[in-house]
Amino acid sequence: MSTPTHRAPRWFVAGDINGFFGLVIDNLSILGFIAMALIGIFGFPADVVFGRMFPGTALGVLLGNLAYTWMGRRLAARTGRDDVTAMPLGLDAPTSIGMALLVLGPAFLAFKADGLDERAAAIATWQLGMASLVVMGVLKTVLSFAGDWVTRVLPRAALLGSIGGAALALLGFLPLIETLRNPVVGLVTLGLLLYLLVAKGRLPLRIPGVLFAFLVGVTLYYGLGLAGLGVPGFALPDALPLAVSLPWPSLGFIDGLPYTVPYLPLLLPFGLLMIVGGINVSESARAAGDDYRTRDVLLVESLSTLVAGVCGGVAQTTPYIGQPAYKHMGARNGYTLLTGLFVGIGGALGIVAGLVQWLPLAVLAPIIVYVGLDITAQAFHETPRKHVAAVALAFLPSLAYLLVIKVGNPAWIAPDRFAELYAEIGSHGLPDLAAIVTLGNGFIITAMLWATVVVFLIDGRLRAAVGVLLVAAALTLFGVIHSVDPRGGVYLPWALEGLRQAIAFQFAGAYVALAAVLGLLSLQGQVVPAPDERP
Repeated sequence: MSTPTHRAPRWFVAGDINGFFGLVIDNLSILGFIAMALIGIFGFPADVVFGRMFPGTALGVLLGNLAYTWMGRRLAARTGRDDVTAMPLGLDAPTSIGMALLVLGPAFLAFKADGLDERAAAIATWQLGMASLVVMGVLKTVLSFAGDWVTRVLPRAALLGSIGGAALALLGFLPLIETLRNPVVGLVTLGLLLYLLVAKGRLPLRIPGVLFAFLVGVTLYYGLGLAGLGVPGFALPDALPLAVSLPWPSLGFIDGLPYTVPYLPLLLPFGLLMIVGGINVSESARAAGDDYRTRDVLLVESLSTLVAGVCGGVAQTTPYIGQPAYKHMGARNGYTLLTGLFVGIGGALGIVAGLVQWLPLAVLAPIIVYVGLDITAQAFHETPRKHVAAVALAFLPSLAYLLVIKVGNPAWIAPDRFAELYAEIGSHGLPDLAAIVTLGNGFIITAMLWATVVVFLIDGRLRAAVGVLLVAAALTLFGVIHSVDPRGGVYLPWALEGLRQAIAFQFAGAYVALAAVLGLLSLQGQVVPAPDERP
């Protein structure tokens, strides 16, 4: 008898074109946000952003996507399946925006306040960004080896619920605001994406749906803008000339390492969140049918971040939570290969910088909204019916973090006024702003812990729930979750003073008190778990 052989997986399928445009636009959107924040808000020199920061950042995207392409082809060859979708890799939206707004921008202003001229301050800030990526890359590499253990311990509702909340709040709502800043352009683009990708609508032309929506949006933006027909804030960019800037390894990050010390309370949680997010993404892909080893997924993102930092990058890479969304687009393995080559080579040649300057956010943002919606839906669909309450609860810390991002904008509330609101004790307890900030800080880990507790309660595992609550109390004391530092930093609990110490101990005490109550209830004996009614 002949032994059946598996056919080698194809390099490209038609759906890879859709996936390519979706993943490229995701990455361009985040680069656009970084450039807008640094140049528009902090007055950072544009040539340093585009010529020094972007090439190394793009290199991390190239290396990570090449590795994920190889992993996808290996999984397809091993299983004999032709529907395996590679894990998408790109720049992480929350921490990339956080790096720009909380680390790089303020550091640039601080360097100038210390007497450096604009150019010298920009270079010092760039070296700080490189060093920050190296620190986070080393941390993620060390923590990567715990990924498989976490996926065995935590229930699916905790893994998918926490990432679903982040998808709805950060990948759904925030880009939706950018979409609606230009309502005609943004809403038409978003509506077309929903018609083509969610409703599976047809087009009269044989053209990828994402590309079609993208072209319509760009045409509307520039067509209406040039005609003076109501495109808010329309202006042609002052484009920089294309310039080759190869991301060679550099020891410049060593000069930036001393500057990272004040920012470690921010950088370490950023790296930790990416490990947790990578674990969740692996579970998301597994739920969609592609069983990648969690450790391998985490190591790729960690090493690509590390290499990007050494070569001048300032934004960390991460596997995107949209792997099932790209699978639904029909993408397989070719889309990550195309994306990596386009972003990596385009970053070195200045093409990416040129596109970022010319592509309107109202067109870039809707694709991120779609990915957020798809992952939110998956969190409910792939979780046992009896655990959906845990998924819903896991969404709430993300909403608090969303409010923190918006309320913490200095253009909305002056820093002095923010501090006053944070410290004003109301008649009903802690200040509203303090409660919101404390809930939002460490939101992904908080969501995972909360959902895990609810799943254990539903399954009748009260003592396991007690253990999780005690872990939450310990993490609260050190600011890993519920940090009382408005910026989300970690700290030693005995170093806190005044209201912040009171808030930290009250949150930690609340977890301990609930653990004690549930521990007493567990003495009643075995609790019969609720049945799973999902058909």
